[in-house]
Amino acid sequence: MSLSIAAAMRRFAALLLLSLPLFAGPSAAEPEVRIGVLSHRGDEATRRTWEPSADYLNGALPGFAFRIVPLDFDAVVPTVERGEVDFILTNPGIYVNLEVRYRVSRIATLKNRRGGLGYNIFGGVVFTRADRVDLQTLNDLRGVRFAAVDQASLGGFQMAWGELAKEGIDPYKDFSELRFAGTHDRVVRAVLAGQVDAATVRTDILERMAQAGTVDPARIRIIHERKDPEFPFAHSTPLYPEWPFSKLRHTPNSLAQQVAVALLKMPEEHPVALAGRYSGWTVPLDYQPVHELFKELHLPPYPERPVTFWEVAHYYGQYLLAGIGALLVMGLMSTWVWRLNRRLENANSCLEQQHNLILNSVADGIYGVDLKGNSTFVNRAMEEVTGWNAAELIGRNQHELLHHTRADGSPHPPEECPVYTTAEDSVPRYVEDDVFWRRDGTSFPVEYTSTPVHNERGDCVGAVVVFRDTTARKEAQERLRRHQMELAHVGRLSTMGEMASGIAHELNQPLSAVANYSRGCINMLRTGKSDPEQVTEVMERVAGQAERAGEIIRQLRAFVRKDQSELSVIDLNRRTSDLAVLIGPDARREGVAFQLDLDPAGARVQGRGIQIEQVVLNLARNAIEAMQATAGDERRLLISTRVHEERVTVRVEDTGSGVDSEVTDTLFAPFVTSKRDGMGLGLSISRGIIETHGGTLSVSSTSEEGSVFQFSLPLHPDREGS
Repeated sequence: MSLSIAAAMRRFAALLLLSLPLFAGPSAAEPEVRIGVLSHRGDEATRRTWEPSADYLNGALPGFAFRIVPLDFDAVVPTVERGEVDFILTNPGIYVNLEVRYRVSRIATLKNRRGGLGYNIFGGVVFTRADRVDLQTLNDLRGVRFAAVDQASLGGFQMAWGELAKEGIDPYKDFSELRFAGTHDRVVRAVLAGQVDAATVRTDILERMAQAGTVDPARIRIIHERKDPEFPFAHSTPLYPEWPFSKLRHTPNSLAQQVAVALLKMPEEHPVALAGRYSGWTVPLDYQPVHELFKELHLPPYPERPVTFWEVAHYYGQYLLAGIGALLVMGLMSTWVWRLNRRLENANSCLEQQHNLILNSVADGIYGVDLKGNSTFVNRAMEEVTGWNAAELIGRNQHELLHHTRADGSPHPPEECPVYTTAEDSVPRYVEDDVFWRRDGTSFPVEYTSTPVHNERGDCVGAVVVFRDTTARKEAQERLRRHQMELAHVGRLSTMGEMASGIAHELNQPLSAVANYSRGCINMLRTGKSDPEQVTEVMERVAGQAERAGEIIRQLRAFVRKDQSELSVIDLNRRTSDLAVLIGPDARREGVAFQLDLDPAGARVQGRGIQIEQVVLNLARNAIEAMQATAGDERRLLISTRVHEERVTVRVEDTGSGVDSEVTDTLFAPFVTSKRDGMGLGLSISRGIIETHGGTLSVSSTSEEGSVFQFSLPLHPDREGS
């Protein structure tokens, strides 16, 4: 590599020091962290798309200055080799080469945004002009002029190459012309201009250009089109995982962990994600399908197919037949066999080295087991995570070392181990939440896949386990959950502040009645004209009014207290009835006819009752405020519950002026509000609460009929709820 060892060590030490707390006072300038981004649509478009994401990281990680560095296809590998960037965002094809050659490791996977939804997979699309009726299938492409983005572009060339190879078409031999245009946009324009006959780009490029008005979809026809109900874009190839966000080997793990947590915490609807046309990030996906594609195409880092003895004999057969005698022929054949064996040994050694290099470059732990459950191989990440070295693991029972006990401390029988059962029934398994045990006796949470391994006869001979330590992800999820609970608590306090006047009036009535009834009893007792039955009746009224005031105060205290972390089975009908105490004062003050319509079948769900009450109260108060411009005798508020198909639906209906269609799409986004003094957090918090409980929150609205906000939650089978 061109970067010297001394320079690399200096750079690593600088980044390591910068990622640690500073005790010597603030530095003169923030350290720069460079993010290399593959510039597949031009440098200007790359900066416009990704610089907001760099600004987001600057805000999430104070003390660092993140900067985007656009890289052409040819510049990615040299830049990584020289260590000129700290993180890299590129297509999966280039990533797998960097992973093997430079031990680059992924920390997150991009969720591409299209039509308001996020997709972490993509493919390639082969297309031509709609008027080229002679090009209908991949076989029709022999001898045509063909355009692609770049030889290193996965979606823009290599995926289509894999499909063409299945039809026996070699792009470098069977096309009259193979042109690489550099960007997706240039490829599309070359087809429409008639400069080439057909081309390939990555999925959603055609849809984006059509939405921007630069391409007429009617002028394009897709070749070898595939259909996938979960992937709406036109595509001609299998689907592969989206772009990974990766750290270089010299980048400190502590900095990479902070960046990964910041990216995974980004909401799908975050303004930065919207600016970059994506929907946030997800945990790193499995890029093995890309490795398999490159093996089939003999692309780096995989070697070309080794030459066999029979190919050599066939090619040089004319020279062998022209030999001068049997001994000379035998000698020549012996020489060729010896040379061929040497080449095969070198190739086998190279394959073993690359196999070990690939295993050890993967950040996930990988190990193999035989039919008896004994470990057959382990990679370096496995040793680092578990504390066991390869010599201690290989040949020993993996279940007894790694998987012997459950998370609650109870024994885990071997016959219930997914790794054992995979080897027995030859069925792959994915386990989302489990625990493994380290050499020092401590456990850690993992997710893992167990895949059967077959020999050349098709018999299962064991399994391969790929696992990932999910401690950091679980901690990040727990921090996010606590943050959401605190935000919801602040929202409830804010709601009570807004309702203080109405609640004070509602409390004043029973307290005034208590005072008046009490004075009346005192007067009767002083004058000696008291009738015991009359005094008893008055005191019962005093007790009733005191209980009324006490119920209001009890409901207030229950509503504003902090959430308990435990989930419980709650009765939505009873919770909604209790809320009438808080909703009633606002409704009466605004002249709104308030009504409950609760399903008699019972509406029980599992969740946190205070948070669900908060959602119902927010929706009810919004409905009351929405009817201020409605005639007094037409103001009606209805809250209903219905049980249908194992789900409970809560509807809040009003007769207001409806929701403006211009804000419908962004109604549940943070800081979006139509109120002059509102903060725009109520509906955002409400949607977050409902989604956390496994439900959905939606709105339907017309100017003639008002608005209907409703949410649905899974029905709980228990008959009794709190």
